[in-house]
Amino acid sequence: MKFLVFQHIAIEHPGIFRDLMAQKRIAWDAVELDEGEAIPSLDGYDALIVMGGPMDVFDEEELPWLVAEKAAIREAVRDRGMPYLGFCLGHQLLADALGGRCERMARAEIGILEVELTGTGREDLLFAGSPERFSALQWHGVAVTELPEGGVALARSPLCEVQAQRVGTRAWGDQYHVEMTQETVPEWSRIPAYAASLEAALGKGALGDIERKCAAGMAGFNAASRGLFENFLSASELAD
Repeated sequence: MKFLVFQHIAIEHPGIFRDLMAQKRIAWDAVELDEGEAIPSLDGYDALIVMGGPMDVFDEEELPWLVAEKAAIREAVRDRGMPYLGFCLGHQLLADALGGRCERMARAEIGILEVELTGTGREDLLFAGSPERFSALQWHGVAVTELPEGGVALARSPLCEVQAQRVGTRAWGDQYHVEMTQETVPEWSRIPAYAASLEAALGKGALGDIERKCAAGMAGFNAASRGLFENFLSASELAD
């Protein structure tokens, strides 16, 4: 198998999914959109994974490559029925590209916070074996506020009604960060936009607290990542 990955900043990569894909002998190509790399033909790829980034879905005027990215997402999901998995910005792009709506939140959601599956989410194949409530890394100030046609909400939190979604039968988005590793938070904290949002939301010194919580829960977070990836392959009919 071979996956295509859209990245929007070099350090926001597939994280632990790099190891999980290697274990499954899945090859993958990354397109660094923010550096002007062109989107290849989708022929020959079995799934599309779209990562997060410091930009927003509505920044098309200053970042015109977002237009091409959304067109590719529509082609992948709507025209080809290609399995799709998006994280944070990738979750928002799934909704926006297919006719949903994303809006800036009154209050950013940052930290290790609780997510709750909806009734539909508890029955969705992506979350098979997942607890009804779990903690996850959040780092966003924009949320999906209107689902696209064929979209259903799979998870929510007190600040964000669409923490996870499915569009059709083989496209999923997670607002929270399933891909994180031990290096994720320290790396992201060096991005000016992320550092500023962290301090604005939680105050000075918040980074250390998040790092400690990540370290304490990393084994559980990684186990959840493995389960979700296995479920994605199985639900997308990509499993061996």
